[in-house]
Amino acid sequence: MSQFLYACLQFNPLAIVQAGGYLGIIAFVFAESGLMIGIFLPGDSLLFAAGLVAGGGFLSYPLLLGAALLAAIAGDSVGYWFGRNVGVNFFRREESLFFKRSYVARTRAFYKAYGGRAVVLARFVPVIRTVAPIMAGIGKMRYGRFLAYNAAGGLFWTAGMISFGYFLGATLPNSERYVLPLSLGIIMISFLPLAWSLVRRRALA
Repeated sequence: MSQFLYACLQFNPLAIVQAGGYLGIIAFVFAESGLMIGIFLPGDSLLFAAGLVAGGGFLSYPLLLGAALLAAIAGDSVGYWFGRNVGVNFFRREESLFFKRSYVARTRAFYKAYGGRAVVLARFVPVIRTVAPIMAGIGKMRYGRFLAYNAAGGLFWTAGMISFGYFLGATLPNSERYVLPLSLGIIMISFLPLAWSLVRRRALA
């Protein structure tokens, strides 16, 4: 437990996976998908690192994928419930460590650009990934429709990140050496949809 907490404080995805195992991965994916504190969690790089470890034979790929997918869907559903029942009052609060009005502005811009698809696409964008289900709840999107987008986005996200790591872990010797640079690259790529949305909005303004 102490090793897991230390890894969490370091925000070291590979160490978190190795110390926390399936339960640690489930907790992180759920928190990033459904809790505001998840804004600060390295979800993309964590799933990539988990896939890398699975590729080395230390975790089961099918079990890992199934657990991460269920955690992602459950987390988004909790975020949706929070937005639908508490969100309106919550977003009237003053700014704090866990809430910035800019998060809402970014997510609204994302929804405006992509509509319902934002629930799927938001999975691949840090910060927006956490706020999007809350905004869907505030906007009173029908839950059945939200759940369909939620499941699709969760599947694409978890399968994509885990499979990428799994492929490298199974084919590249000493692949754990490349976790940090590859994780940084994944994070940079994940911001591209948001950047494109902002550029397009300015061009049309």
